[in-house]
Amino acid sequence: MKTKHTIHIIGGGLCGSLLALRLGQRGYQVEVFEKRPDLRKTDISAGRSINLAFSDRGLKAMKMVGIQDKVMPLCIPMNGRMLHDLEGNTTLAPYSGREHEYINSISRGGLNTLLLNEAEKLDNVTIRFNHKCTKVDFENNRSHFYNYENNTEFTKQATVIFGTDGAGSALRKSYYLEKKFLFSFSQNYLAHGYKELSILPTEKGEYKTYKNALHIWARGDFMLIALPNLDGSFTVTLFLSFENGEYNFNNLTTKKRVLEFFTNYFKDALALMPNLIDDFFKNPTSALGTVKCSPWHYKGNTLLMGDAAHAIVPFYGQGMNASFEDVVEFDKILDQYEDDLLIGKTDWNTIFKKYENSRKKDTDAIADLAIDNFFEMRDHVNSSVFRKKRNLEMDLEKNFPKEYSSKYSLVTFNENTGYHEAMTRGRAQDKAILNMITDHEIGVNDDLTHTLAKVKAETKEILDEDKVAKTMQH
Repeated sequence: MKTKHTIHIIGGGLCGSLLALRLGQRGYQVEVFEKRPDLRKTDISAGRSINLAFSDRGLKAMKMVGIQDKVMPLCIPMNGRMLHDLEGNTTLAPYSGREHEYINSISRGGLNTLLLNEAEKLDNVTIRFNHKCTKVDFENNRSHFYNYENNTEFTKQATVIFGTDGAGSALRKSYYLEKKFLFSFSQNYLAHGYKELSILPTEKGEYKTYKNALHIWARGDFMLIALPNLDGSFTVTLFLSFENGEYNFNNLTTKKRVLEFFTNYFKDALALMPNLIDDFFKNPTSALGTVKCSPWHYKGNTLLMGDAAHAIVPFYGQGMNASFEDVVEFDKILDQYEDDLLIGKTDWNTIFKKYENSRKKDTDAIADLAIDNFFEMRDHVNSSVFRKKRNLEMDLEKNFPKEYSSKYSLVTFNENTGYHEAMTRGRAQDKAILNMITDHEIGVNDDLTHTLAKVKAETKEILDEDKVAKTMQH
C-alpha cells in the first residue's frame, strides 16, 4: 500500500539522502532531485566545508538506517580542542571528562557518497542529478524543474514534497513568494565570514600536527580552526570580519598583507602552510547566517527539513547532526501514525504538524547555542574564569559521570536530550558555576562532592527563578 504514496525530495545533500534512504526503507516510492552533478563522479566541493563535526546525534541517525559500521571508518576522533596561543604554545582542552565521549571529523563528500549509495540500492528510490527545482506549486503538490543535461523544463507531481535543499531552499522561497499563507522568515548574518584553507600532509602522507583534536587559534575578534582529514591533511577555516578591525577580508588583498596577518597572529599555523597564498586567493569568502522560519509545512503537501528549515552557523558542530536528527524525529512521528496514514484514518498534514510542533523549539535552541559558541570559541577560551569553569566541569564529569554533564556534553553527547532542554539546563549550570567561581564560593581545589551539591542547588534555583519569570510574563 505504501507505493501509492509517491515522495519527492528536493535536494540530495546529507539530509536529503538520509531521508531518501529512510523513507525508501519504509517502502515509499521516493524520487530525489539534486541540482548539482553527482558528487561521486565530479568534484563539487568548491567553497563548502569538506569536513564536518560528527557526533552522537548524527550517529543515532546512522544506527536508525543500519549503516553505523560503514560510517565509522570515515571518522577521525577529536578528543578536545587544541588551543594555540600567539607564541605557538598548545593546550589540549578535552570535550568531556568521560573518556568515551568525543566528536569526529568526517568527510562531507565521503558521508554523502555513502548515503547516496545506500539509498540507490533500494529499487524504490531514484536519484536525479543536474535537476534544479525552480519553484514548487505547493497547492497542487507539483514541482517545476530545469534539467541541465538536456536544457529542458518540466513539472512533476507527488503525494508529498520534502524540501531538503539547504539554506537557499527553492521550496522555502516558493512559500514566501507565493504569499498563499502567513509565512514568517528571518535570515540573520554575522559580520564575520569564512574562508577555507588547508594544511597539506607531509611528503610521506603524515599529519604535520596533532591529529586527534579540533585545533583553535582564538584571537578575540577572529579565529582560525583546523579539522583533520583521512589523507593526512587538515581543513583550515579562517573566521574574520568582512570590514571591521585592522585586518579584515576586505583589506586582505595582497600577498604581503596576508603573510603579515598570519605572521602576527598565527605564526605556528603559517609554518605548516606553504600553500597559504594559493589557497587564500583561490578559495571564495563565504557568509555565515542563521535561517529561522515557520511554518515548515503547508497542509499535507510539503515540508521543509534540515538547513532549508533552520540553517545555523557552524560553531557548535551541530548543523549536520541537527539535520540528521530531523530525520530521526520525523521517523518517530511516522512510527506513531503510519498505519493510520496507509488506511486513510489520518493524513500527512497531521504528521507534519506533530513533527513541527515537537521539533521547532529544539532547532531554534541549537541556532541560538551556535551563536553563543561563536563568542565562546573566539573569546572565552582564553579567559581564566572560563578555563577554571571548564576544568571544574571536566573534574565533575570524570568523578560523577552519571550525575553531571556540562552544557557542551548535554548538546553533543546526550542524543536523547532535546536541544532546548540541553540549552535551558546548560545555561543555568554555566551561570551557577561562573557566579560561584567569581564570588569564590567554589574553587578547583574544593571537595568535589560538596562542589557538585552546590552547583546542583544553585542551578535548580536559577531554573526555578526562570520558570517563575516566564509564568509572570504569560
